[in-house]
Amino acid sequence: MFKKIMEKLQNLAVAGKGFDPSGLNDPIAMQTQWTPVKSGGANFRTHKLVSIDPNRLEFKSTIGAKMFYLIFMLMGTGAMVVFSLSEISAGESLLNIEMIIPFLIGMIFVVVGAGMFYFGTAPIVFDKYKASFWKGRKAPDEVSDRKEIKYFAELGNIHALQVISEYCRGDKSSYYSYELNLVLEDGNRINVVDHGNLAKLRENAQALSSFLGKPVWDATIRVDNNFTS
Repeated sequence: MFKKIMEKLQNLAVAGKGFDPSGLNDPIAMQTQWTPVKSGGANFRTHKLVSIDPNRLEFKSTIGAKMFYLIFMLMGTGAMVVFSLSEISAGESLLNIEMIIPFLIGMIFVVVGAGMFYFGTAPIVFDKYKASFWKGRKAPDEVSDRKEIKYFAELGNIHALQVISEYCRGDKSSYYSYELNLVLEDGNRINVVDHGNLAKLRENAQALSSFLGKPVWDATIRVDNNFTS
């Protein structure tokens, strides 16, 4: 437990290392946080920015991300099929303790994979027609109360786009994951995407900057240079 706490503190320290928001000459930059909005991330690109029309941009999940989610489902399904066939070929009943445990483990993989696929492929939308940003399968005009949408902001309430990094430390590998966040007029933030391809994330941030007419606050430059040197 203590080791995990220390690693979390180290990750937060690295995320904002070497960046001074006072250089942005914006009081909201001093008010907002520069640590990750969400912990964890990915070491590969999970989303790509797509222009639907001049007034609507969407982040869509990449083929690689979809394959990653499906692998969990296929592993679980494969495990259940293999154990079922082995029990049947041995003339054993499927309702025995030797079968139930592997079946439950396989089911866990299927459920986790299905959950990742469902949430990982949910729409992430910037829409000038609706003057809104949202993440999820329901648009703001499809719900009775916009507060029902966890990730929602009026485009006019977006003050800046923030790019920050998080050092993710695992048992077998460590990597940087990069967040693109919205900074609102009150200094609060909303996470947009979080993945491992910094070049594409910066490219997407610049495209959104042009689309929204808002600045990009990139806190990853020095961290990225230190990491790659």
